[in-house]
Amino acid sequence: MGGSNSSYFHKALRGRRSRNAILSIKDTEDNIVTDPALTVVAAVKYCNCIAEMANISPWVGDPMEMQVVEVRNCRVWLIAKTVDQYIHRILAGEDANSHENNSKLYDASLDAGKKLYTRGAFAESQISNLDVYLLKKVGLFPDILERKVRQHFEKGDQVSALVTGEFYTKKEHFPGFGRPFVFNAEEVAEITEWNDEQIEYIKEKVSEEGKQEDLKKGKEPAQVALDEAAFLLDLASVEGTWSEFQERIAECYKAAGLHDIGKFILYKD
Repeated sequence: MGGSNSSYFHKALRGRRSRNAILSIKDTEDNIVTDPALTVVAAVKYCNCIAEMANISPWVGDPMEMQVVEVRNCRVWLIAKTVDQYIHRILAGEDANSHENNSKLYDASLDAGKKLYTRGAFAESQISNLDVYLLKKVGLFPDILERKVRQHFEKGDQVSALVTGEFYTKKEHFPGFGRPFVFNAEEVAEITEWNDEQIEYIKEKVSEEGKQEDLKKGKEPAQVALDEAAFLLDLASVEGTWSEFQERIAECYKAAGLHDIGKFILYKD
């Protein structure tokens, strides 16, 4: 049913999303909470109360060390690495963007929020940009890093954009999530321009003479094969000729001992 991409399939999917969505929640004081940010706070407080009554820790490992995610377009998007970071962020955001001393979220968070953030801390930091404050004082967030990359490009600062994009993909930052790599492939690589000199250099590296030169320099054959695969992928992305390089790329991975990847490259639905 899903393979046919039918209207029935999409209607069924929308219905499932509606059933799975949490629109409101009752907090520990029997109040109905509908604000998306407050529902997270209420849920955490409720679980902590249950854990305290049972004299157990609410989560396995450190308290509040749960990732906050959102299901969007059939994908799981990371919102925050921990519940603490998520609550800290929304409290700092409320404080920074409040023009009428609004503290609804801060008051609702009670002790849990006060342990994470103190009203006025953003202003006292003298950091004018909220994104910069969050990255420095709270933690790393995927959407903020992506926004920083785009802002660097808009200012014409390609070096800073590329450095930030590379930092985003470091595996220790968001382990288990492929979004950083997708973002770099879609945004960073698309904006980066290749000149004729770079393309000629790549073509030289994947030639037989180029490979022999690397071997003479002492490179392991497996590494030379992996380098060739990487260069061929670059050429395919620039020239738009994936079908011409597909088999050759697969052979490179097989030559490097990565037979499963070679088979994956050749797979056709």
